[in-house]
Amino acid sequence: MTERPEPADEPGGHGEDVTLPDWERRFRAPRVSLPQWALDAPDRSLFISNATGTFELYTWDRATGERRQATDRPNGTVHGTLSPDGAHVWWFADSDGDEFGVWHRQPFAGGPHEAAVPGLEPAYSAGLALGRDGTVVVGRMTEEVGTTIHVARPDGSAPVEIYRHRESAGVGDLSHDGTLLAIEHTEHGDAMHSAIRVVRLDGTPVAELDDTEAGTKDLGLSVLGFAPVDGDSRLLVGHQRHGRWELLIWDPLTGEQRELACELPGEVGAEWYADGSGVLIEHDYRARSELWRADVDGHTLGELTRVHTPAGTVAGATARPDGSVEFLWSSAAEPPRVQSSTGATVLDPPGETAPPSLPVQDVWVDGPGGAVHALVQRPAEGEGPFPTVFDIHGGPTHHDSDSFAAAPAAWLDHGFAVVRVNYRGSTGYGREWTDALRHCIGLIELEDIAAVREWCVETGLADPERLVLTGGSWGGYLTLLGLGVQPALWTVGVAAVPVADYVTAYHDEMEALKAMDRTLLGGTPEEQPERWRDSSPITYVDRVTAPVYISAGVNDPRCPIRQIENYVDRLKERGAPHEVYRYDAGHGSLVVEERIKQTRMEIEFALRHLP
Repeated sequence: MTERPEPADEPGGHGEDVTLPDWERRFRAPRVSLPQWALDAPDRSLFISNATGTFELYTWDRATGERRQATDRPNGTVHGTLSPDGAHVWWFADSDGDEFGVWHRQPFAGGPHEAAVPGLEPAYSAGLALGRDGTVVVGRMTEEVGTTIHVARPDGSAPVEIYRHRESAGVGDLSHDGTLLAIEHTEHGDAMHSAIRVVRLDGTPVAELDDTEAGTKDLGLSVLGFAPVDGDSRLLVGHQRHGRWELLIWDPLTGEQRELACELPGEVGAEWYADGSGVLIEHDYRARSELWRADVDGHTLGELTRVHTPAGTVAGATARPDGSVEFLWSSAAEPPRVQSSTGATVLDPPGETAPPSLPVQDVWVDGPGGAVHALVQRPAEGEGPFPTVFDIHGGPTHHDSDSFAAAPAAWLDHGFAVVRVNYRGSTGYGREWTDALRHCIGLIELEDIAAVREWCVETGLADPERLVLTGGSWGGYLTLLGLGVQPALWTVGVAAVPVADYVTAYHDEMEALKAMDRTLLGGTPEEQPERWRDSSPITYVDRVTAPVYISAGVNDPRCPIRQIENYVDRLKERGAPHEVYRYDAGHGSLVVEERIKQTRMEIEFALRHLP
């Protein structure tokens, strides 16, 4: 039940309406994602926008300036890519947000869409790779089979299965010449730490890179991409051999591998520059990020050169063929913008710019597992102690950052202080911090949150009688668990798409999350009943004293609806104060008005029940 992305949190809208409160205008202000570009036709780009009020895919011809809405579905579309030649837009078609579907494609210039790979039944996506010759590699995951990977050739023949395993796996990358395929897999049973296998397109194994064979399961690898040059078999890989994510280059044909020493204290991801001459490194550390370029000579990393970005968070970056870097940047106070390292604005959304919000303060608090980092925002007016919202992030392998978010800004505008805690399990603080949850999930995070709560009360920031615990996905899980495990600490609870009854959630959730939960808890509910019981919110539901608000998507495959209903039934039996809002979508909504409605209901519920 991990790797749950946050519910869509900053939808956009229509025209400017200054009569609306700022918090609603932030949601409605049009937004654009970082554009991706076709590898062999770099003027053709694809981006996500909420300009119509729902997040959808848009094409952008940089040569002509033309933009076109490519998808139009009631619950939105955000998973898509371009074919290498830029001729087609590919997007994943699920049903009402349930994440179970097939890939569709349509011409870049517009026209009818079609099932992209006939012969493959709907499944959860386990990755996609598109070759320059029209070859397609599709990863699928189902409850009945586990993971399968299929290759479809451009001659129209039926797709051929080349990989199958019960444990989770996924398509990593296809080499530039289309002869090698990198697969991330967890056949060893540790869904938090992948190994990499390179195969030919008939499934023949070429080489294996598996750091879990070093005697510990706590070392993982990630595929970052083959070198973008024909005949070049070098693969850029992320590794965790020294306590954080770092880089290495591995040639699966020769077996040569070289760690790329870069003295950056946080965790890194990277992609190749378009000519293979270097790598663009994204460095995340203590809730902020920065970009670096490093030249690559064979398997050796050259000197790092900083790519200037303002202080804040880079939520994606890409190196263009001319060597410039485009990135999506924001801070807690300033709305996101797509910029270039040349200083130019890359892509402006239409319409109103979102009103700014307030900056964050960094706080470090001694916790039972080490220093805990929290981001604190105070209301623009008034003196503490304030009513305070502890807004807990999802994941758990995720982190809150100095980035723009409409929901926390809405609480600020209503007079609340907002505290976001990067508890143990969060990324950006080293592998030991991220992996600390094993076999005691939920309870460890709550210890760190409680330590920060104590600091907030002792320093006069937070009113101990007016404390709201809230979050979505894993944050919603921690909200319900915290209300039962720490009932004296919280006044109100607001949980969005939460885990509520962990055992039932396991039996109903998508297969990849089952694998992750087995890793986190050391086995199935039948194999480790005490751990599952101790980490499940429903175990403590009879101890909950705070009023509880819960919102849930009825098609959610990550935090399914049945287990939430079980928890709500227990609240009803006790006559405990609670409200439940069910909506027709999956794990959060991509529709602007829906997100505004949910935020309004959450804040109004808290205001009604606070002293």
